[in-house]
Parts: sequence; C-alpha cells; structure tokens
Amino acid sequence: MVKLSPRLALSLMGLACGVSVGLALLAQHKFGMEPCPWCILQRLIFIALTGLCLLAAALPAAALRRILSVLVIPLTLGGIGAALWQHFVAAKSSSCALTFADKIIGFFGVDTRWPNVFEVRASCADAAASILGVPFEFWSLGLFAVVGIVLLYSAITPDRRA
Repeated sequence: MVKLSPRLALSLMGLACGVSVGLALLAQHKFGMEPCPWCILQRLIFIALTGLCLLAAALPAAALRRILSVLVIPLTLGGIGAALWQHFVAAKSSSCALTFADKIIGFFGVDTRWPNVFEVRASCADAAASILGVPFEFWSLGLFAVVGIVLLYSAITPDRRA
C-alpha cells in the first residue's frame, strides 16, 4: 500500500479544492447552473481551503503544518454544514434572501468585487442540480469530508525523513 506524505496529501487537497471551484464556474458559465447563496458560500470556503492546504504543505516545519492543519479543520466542518443546510433546508425554500450565507458574502463584498465568480444568481430551490444523479451539494460535501480527513491525517502523521 502506498502511503502519501502529509505534504503531498495537503497539496493534492489544495489542488482538488481549486479544481472544484473551476468546475463550479464551468458549470455556471458554460452549462447555465446558476449559483445560490449557499453555493457561493461553499465556493468561498473551497478557495480558502485551497490556499490554506497549499500553505500548510509548503511550511518547512512539521509542527507548523500540524498546527495549521488542526486550525483549518473547522472550515471543512463549516463547508459540510453549508452543503447539508443547502440540501435539507434552503433548497426547500423559494427564497434564500438574507440568509447566513448572504450575510457572509455581503460582509466580504466578494459579490460586488468579482460578480462573475461570487454573485448570487438563483434561489436555492432554482439552483438545485445533480450530476450523475447525485445532488451538486453532496459532491461538495464529499470533498469537504475528504479534505477534513486529510487535514486530520496531516495533523497526526509524523514526517518521514529519508
């Protein structure tokens, strides 16, 4: 069995998070899958995870990598919560106006600075879509869970030095 080093695992997760945002933008701009506030919130979390996973992978000291990995785990839990909320609560509503997700998006102002990436363009009920029969937000949830597991792995696995 091949064991990944924590640095390689973190690098792969950072890349996976970045690719997921790219795929979401492709789905939006080429296939008309307009995002709701909870979709945008998950994009923001994936972008933060991209940078933080890559930063953790690049840190020279294993102790710093471990600390950062532990500190970032709650972000993955927030992503899981956002995906679950989107599916079980927000998608059942015809309006997502002024939800927690809207407040975060507005607080950071990303929707006005970069509207092509972060502007809310649909209600949660209208934005409901699936790929291969699996709701889009469950794909997101799965990636958040995998990233969380890798962060935990990074936090508890010692560096192997050659």
